[in-house]
Amino acid sequence: MPRSSRSPEDSCDQPENVAHVSREVRPRRIIQRGRNICRMTEAPLSNATWITCLACFLRTRAHRVLFNTCRYKLFIHKLIEKAGVLILCAFGFWMFSVHLPSKMDVWQEDSIDSPLQSLRMYQEKVRHHTGEIQDLRGHLNQLIAKLQEMEAMSDEQKMTQKIIKMIQGDYIEKPDFALKSIGASIDFEQTSATYNHDKACSYWNWIRLWNYAQPPDVILEPNVTPGNCWAFSGDRGQVTIRLAQKVYLSNLTLQHIPKTISLSGSLDTAPKDFVIYGMEGSPKEEVFLGAFQFQPENIIQTFQLQNQPPRTFGAVKVKISSNWGNPRFTCLYRVRVHGSVTLPREQPNSPHPKRD
Repeated sequence: MPRSSRSPEDSCDQPENVAHVSREVRPRRIIQRGRNICRMTEAPLSNATWITCLACFLRTRAHRVLFNTCRYKLFIHKLIEKAGVLILCAFGFWMFSVHLPSKMDVWQEDSIDSPLQSLRMYQEKVRHHTGEIQDLRGHLNQLIAKLQEMEAMSDEQKMTQKIIKMIQGDYIEKPDFALKSIGASIDFEQTSATYNHDKACSYWNWIRLWNYAQPPDVILEPNVTPGNCWAFSGDRGQVTIRLAQKVYLSNLTLQHIPKTISLSGSLDTAPKDFVIYGMEGSPKEEVFLGAFQFQPENIIQTFQLQNQPPRTFGAVKVKISSNWGNPRFTCLYRVRVHGSVTLPREQPNSPHPKRD
């Protein structure tokens, strides 16, 4: 620590004043020393503060530089990372843009080809069905043309066709037990004599060779043509039919030719009023079954028996009491007898049922 300089003259003072001076000098020295000490302490303190401030400033600058450097490094590092990510994204986008169009083309081709194939299949099916529809339309047009032709036919042609159908077919739809082909026959003992006409006989030198007149059993056959009938003299006669088997009788049908194909142009030989009897046993027991009238305008007429006893009959007698105006003979073309082998469940309620 520096000390204050003392001159040699101070040490050569008089002894008298030494004690007094020493007494005065000590406090001054103490004060002086305190001041010197303060000065000495202030001087080093000021220097240290300046150095400290400088050090702090330098440290702060260094910290700032270092901080900025680290921040720059971090920024550069982040920038490099982001740049790498951007580069990778750009590379990926480039790869995607390069390869995606080809895949998109393939996908588009597939997505377009499959609907096109299905559409072609539908077109083929539509063409096939269109051909079928055209064929059906052609057949339908042919049917319509035929129907128009049938409608355009005259009334006479329609009547002729209807007659042919009636001659060829059987529209009664009931079993016929008086049919010759299944065993029915004529009881000639209880049947009127056949009408003999000169035009129906063949002669040689006034000698009759054979007779063309039809026998009574012709009425048991389905061949109904003009002239193919059984004729008896006058307007009264009878015929007895042995049935193919014993049956419970229900109906009887008479058939005559229509006026349009009659050779005489009239129906005066057709039967008019007649009575039906059921016959059974020996001697023959006759049971009344009904009385009816035949209308020649309806060539086929079925009559429901007025009396239907719950018993079977093996024969039927048809007794004709009048015709439609011919005084010489009456013609029967066909007689049918209907019934059932077993007893019908429902018996007619009225004793006089309606006629067909």
